[in-house]
Amino acid sequence: MFRDSVRAFFKQEVGPNIERWEHELMFERELWRNMARQGFLCPTMPEAYGGAGADLLYSVILLEEGAQYSNIGLSFSMHSEIVANYILHHGSEETKQKYLPKMASGEMVAALAMTEPSGGSDVKAIRTSAVKDGGDYLLNGSKIFITSGAQCDLAVVVARTDPTKGAKGISLLVVDRSMPGFTSGKPLKKVGMKVSDTTELYFDNVRIPAANLLGKENEGFIYSMQELPWERMQIAVSAVAAAEAALQWTIDYVRERKAFGQEVLQFQNTRFKLAELKTEIQIARVFVDRCLAALLEGQLDAADASMAKYWTSDLQCKVVDECVQLFGGYGYMWEYPIARAWADARAQRIYGGTNEIMKELISRSL
Repeated sequence: MFRDSVRAFFKQEVGPNIERWEHELMFERELWRNMARQGFLCPTMPEAYGGAGADLLYSVILLEEGAQYSNIGLSFSMHSEIVANYILHHGSEETKQKYLPKMASGEMVAALAMTEPSGGSDVKAIRTSAVKDGGDYLLNGSKIFITSGAQCDLAVVVARTDPTKGAKGISLLVVDRSMPGFTSGKPLKKVGMKVSDTTELYFDNVRIPAANLLGKENEGFIYSMQELPWERMQIAVSAVAAAEAALQWTIDYVRERKAFGQEVLQFQNTRFKLAELKTEIQIARVFVDRCLAALLEGQLDAADASMAKYWTSDLQCKVVDECVQLFGGYGYMWEYPIARAWADARAQRIYGGTNEIMKELISRSL
């Protein structure tokens, strides 16, 4: 029932607006509030803070159903399942009460500010600094490629609080728009995933109350590592769902398209290609579902999450590329969803930790 509701919502509220949002480089703010009215924001957040208290599979459904719409589900999961979890797991009760109910209601949009212009996957190289000043922190620096950066009302910022300690000198701070010195740039012009705004964030002597520190000072790197397996599984879930959608679009197309007097599906090359893709997607689905079962039981380790993220995002790119080929020239036309899917897929191998970083993490388990 929940999946049916989500599917109907995305079909009605998202599908007809994709082209307009692509030109505007972001979906409209009202969508956040509409999501909240349906109970689709922060579904796993405890009821005490305005959520539904559901298990992670409800957020998985949102990711899967949003995958065919330019992976829009990842924007909502960044808000609901990454930023909200940082605050829920490590924030003070005051911080939770201040921000979480407004995130669940769509009144506040949240972002995670980790990546910097000087480096992406290397969290230990963070340059943004937060220096103690009386009972506050003064935050200075910039972030880039921030999902929902243009619309966000608050951000969990990864900052260096001790420049002498490397990874052990990183902390997490909640910054909101009421704090002077917090600004964002214009939406960046991405190759794909254009409906989700992505910007730079700037912090110029932003005064942050010490109460907005998440957890303990200098333990932000540890907190990030704890949250990353679920974050990477979200990418894996969206990758499999996007590949499944691409395959179905292609099957439908080659049944209708004719060449040399017969359906394109009747050619052995077409059938064999689709058989290969169907098999590999099914293998990916089984592994991802196994990882989700382990996650629900608190048993998912970093290596398996890394395997899922790297392999499924590689597969997603392979599938959509093969599907574009079967569409022929029409597959390169933007009005066809397969062309959008092809452009959207490429970033999956980069964010959430590049696939090369995933292989490095997996190799540590050998």
